[in-house]
Amino acid sequence: MSTDSKLRRDARRRQDERARNRAAAAPQAPATPVEPHAELRDGERKLLAGIVRRDGEWVLGMDGRIAGESPSAAHVLAMIMLAGELHEREGRPVRLAYSDALKDAAHAEAKAEGMEFEQFKEQLAARMRGAQQAG
Repeated sequence: MSTDSKLRRDARRRQDERARNRAAAAPQAPATPVEPHAELRDGERKLLAGIVRRDGEWVLGMDGRIAGESPSAAHVLAMIMLAGELHEREGRPVRLAYSDALKDAAHAEAKAEGMEFEQFKEQLAARMRGAQQAG
């Protein structure tokens, strides 16, 4: 066996091993797709909250953690809007952007309950205030 062929074979083994290590260390794709639908950002463009759709559920994330999931688009959209309003009242300007799909689903849910979305949001805010005062 020649020295050159042994060097090539060893180099190929090292290259294959590095490729296997990179593949093992690479992050795996999520099992189900996650669709981003809303984000609430502060003045420095830091992400404060977001909404994604995963497995047919609307997932609300705040402060880097999942705050809750719901089949109700109206509920999660109202929650992120109320969070934005809270920041604004405390003097921290924010920007909320959301998808048409989220907005349409939320408005359709509110309509199905016989109200406008703003009414739905106000009822949710009143329930939250009542729960906060009771607790």
